[in-house]
Amino acid sequence: MEKIEIKVDYRKAGLEPSDMQPTLNCIIPPNTDEKGRRWRGAVLICPGGGYDFCSDREAETVAYRFAGAGYACFVLRYSVVKKRFPTSLLECAASVKYIRENADRFDIDPNRIFVLGFSAGGHLAASMANLWSSSVLTETLGCDAEMLKVNGSILCYPVILSDPELTHEGSIANLLEHKNDPELREYVSMEKRVSEKTPPTFLWHCADDGAVPVENSLFYASSLSKHKIPFEMHIYPWGGHGLSLADRSTASGDWHIVPKAAEWVGECLSWMETV
Repeated sequence: MEKIEIKVDYRKAGLEPSDMQPTLNCIIPPNTDEKGRRWRGAVLICPGGGYDFCSDREAETVAYRFAGAGYACFVLRYSVVKKRFPTSLLECAASVKYIRENADRFDIDPNRIFVLGFSAGGHLAASMANLWSSSVLTETLGCDAEMLKVNGSILCYPVILSDPELTHEGSIANLLEHKNDPELREYVSMEKRVSEKTPPTFLWHCADDGAVPVENSLFYASSLSKHKIPFEMHIYPWGGHGLSLADRSTASGDWHIVPKAAEWVGECLSWMETV
């Protein structure tokens, strides 16, 4: 596993330099194609943690599962704890740029880069999927928007909404410097940022999620449908929040082992082959 330090000039975006060092942990399966190089997809993984920390349960173990299916995987440890928006988004965009620039090195198809996020990491992944062409990203990172484009997003029980009645307020509070600024709150509500530039999306959630209400995924799917963006969504009847792979490999207790919800991985891998 190789660790890459992600460099961002935060001052170009009017941000204070982060006191954290964002990193990518690269998990690359061997190329076993006897006929020559095999061009594969890449998955950029954004762990959850309420923009307060990066959950280990939603990081490397997930990457190994997708690497086992042949994908080059990159786990992003991004800046957290009230690092003002768009600090973590810039780091995510810089990671996409790094992956695309190094596609040849990792035998990656540069047109098959997916971003996958859990909970608050799902918000970060959705932000990347919807805001990849924004000027704050392209100007800060000094590149064309196409370098930052993601070709698909995978959102796992994501924080999407900023409505205080339906969001995970702790995530929004950590994300925004002024959480009560209505204009800023509206901007980071990702169901309102969906456009024709949004890539195909895979969503899953548990109906009984008590931390991030299922409406976050339902409203997002409705917006995707309105804009005619292809998507697949799975709502599992129970399981709560923070299941990760929903099996023993990522469980911190029996409550994280939910066989029905664990089906999301196979469903997702099948969906990825269609994108």
